[in-house]
Amino acid sequence: MQKYQSFQRFTWLLIILLIGGVIAILPAVISLEAPTIITSSTIASALAKINIIYLGEKHDRLTDRQAQLEIIQLLYQQDKQIAIALEMFQRPYQQSLDDYRKGKITEDQLRENTEFDQRWGFDWASYAPIFRFAKAHKLPLIALNVPSEITRKVAHQDLEGLTELEKQSIPPLSEIRTDNQEYRQMVREIYEQHTHAGQGNSKNFDRFFVAQVLWDETMADTIASFYRTNPAKKIIVIAGEFHIIYGYGIPSRVARRLSQFSLKQRSILFGKPETFPLNKERLPADFFFK
Repeated sequence: MQKYQSFQRFTWLLIILLIGGVIAILPAVISLEAPTIITSSTIASALAKINIIYLGEKHDRLTDRQAQLEIIQLLYQQDKQIAIALEMFQRPYQQSLDDYRKGKITEDQLRENTEFDQRWGFDWASYAPIFRFAKAHKLPLIALNVPSEITRKVAHQDLEGLTELEKQSIPPLSEIRTDNQEYRQMVREIYEQHTHAGQGNSKNFDRFFVAQVLWDETMADTIASFYRTNPAKKIIVIAGEFHIIYGYGIPSRVARRLSQFSLKQRSILFGKPETFPLNKERLPADFFFK
């Protein structure tokens, strides 16, 4: 029992590290043509006709949050019809985001009602200016994430361990696609760098990877659902860079769900291109912001 509990703690910590942006630990050499650099002066024209924009981040890097807010403000000047989708809030707490936007609850109540500190744990103060801007301009805030209890359970027991009630909080099991081998290999390399003492066996990794994909699929499902009912709105997605790079995580899964639409998506990262995992056929994002 003690060994199992130790593995539970280890697995969940590894998931947090992964989504928190530890990908820079991987050796990487970007061998393609130089990535496109986007700046404050060029971003409006570059993204004018884009439906969904992904802003990747390291959750503990304040400068990423500052850049995200700058981009949101610039895009708002161009088009008032925007919504902000947020990985750091879990789907059951959507009503609290709606209440905050409408002025029915305070910022402190939003933080408490969504259990932000317990469920996310990164610095509230770094995210708060984004929430305040959305409230001031009455922009929809979208809770993207799967409840952490479910992700944690899947990492330990796989999808088959979920109850019927728990399954209602995630997309249909048939939509949890784990067949992207490049994504699997990228996650495996990180997983193996953090496993030791026999914890890194194949069965454990398979469950870990399913939990990671469940995270991606749930966020993609939420974005797609909002887009279907609000096709005129430009959706700005704030999520960990690992969910965005190369399109493996969220973007490709949104595209799959919205294949009947003429959808245009673009991704923006804030780190240095050479710090991302190697892919000889594509760059990690459409743009890097400077």
